[in-house]
This record gives sequence, C-alpha cells and structure tokens, in this order.
Amino acid sequence: MRLCLFGASSDQLAPVYFEKTAELGREMARRRAGLVFGGGATGLMGAAARAVHQSGGEIIGIAPKFFDTEGVLFQSCTEMIFTQTMRQRKQLMEDMSDGFIVSPGGIGTLEEFFEIYTLRQLSRHKKPIAIYNICGYYDKLLELLQHTVSEGFMSADCLNLVGVYDEPGPLLDYLAEELQTALTSKADYSSKK
Repeated sequence: MRLCLFGASSDQLAPVYFEKTAELGREMARRRAGLVFGGGATGLMGAAARAVHQSGGEIIGIAPKFFDTEGVLFQSCTEMIFTQTMRQRKQLMEDMSDGFIVSPGGIGTLEEFFEIYTLRQLSRHKKPIAIYNICGYYDKLLELLQHTVSEGFMSADCLNLVGVYDEPGPLLDYLAEELQTALTSKADYSSKK
C-alpha cells in the first residue's frame, strides 16, 4: 500500500505538528505503507519523510523540476520523480497512491484535498481519504462542510467519503479497511461479469 500525504511545507509551526506527523511516518513504515509526497524537505512533508526514512520505509517524492534547488527537496527518497508542472505532479501523486492523508497545511494542501475529494465525489476514483486532524486543526473546515450540507450545497453522503482522525493508528486502520473494501467490491463486480 502506498499513501499520498498532503501537508504543510512551512517550518514555522508548533512542535506538536512535527511530532504527530513524525509519529504517522513511523507508523506507516512499521506497517510497510509507502509514502508518496511532494518531495519537500521542510514542514510536515519533511517530517513525514524523515520519519519514514529513519524507519526504513519506502518514499516516493514527486516534484516539478523548478523545485530542484538547494534545501527544497528531501534528498533520501527511495525514488524522486520530476515533472514539468504542478498539475503533472498532482496527477502522478494520485496515480501512484492507493489512498490519501491530508495533514495540516495551507492553501496548497487545501487545494490538493478539495481536488481529490471532488474527484472521489464524482466517482473518478475510489481511493480512501483521511484527514489527520492534529490538535483539531481541521475542526473549522469540518464545520464548514457540515454547513455546506445544511444549506443544501452538498449531499450529506459526501461527508462519508472522508475519515477524520487525530491519531496515526486509527487513521491507517481506516485507510487499510476502506482500501480492502474497495478491492473486495471490485473483485465481486469482476466475478459477476
């Protein structure tokens, strides 16, 4: 299983965000879940990559070529893939991943989340999505999504397309279970053809 992590590139965050993201990275490596990410050396992306690397896990970094400057990219990836554009980068991250983790981040992370969430809602993929809600970071976003449903802009079913967790173990359990369910459903469908 390979999991794509979306998250902050900023280093100007409270230590707890780095600690909890490193905990996630270690648990991913322990479960032999590969990390697919934007290749960054800093922020929560870097914290996850360092933890996976130190625990002997697989790391696939995907970054546009213009990010290949000193100090920007994590240098110990199992594989680093360069693209020409940010759009190509996101497409490869989606294609190479079995599921998605949305850790705390800024507008780039939110954009990545909403794109992958929208594609799931449109049935363009069936890959599970989990929000890593460290210290309640995404509480206000979740309130907004509830408000969107209550005002009729979104179906309540859309809320069930994303799991929300504040600890790595249950988050990874959810992704593994959802992925297994999707694979079982696909196998059942194929056998009925």
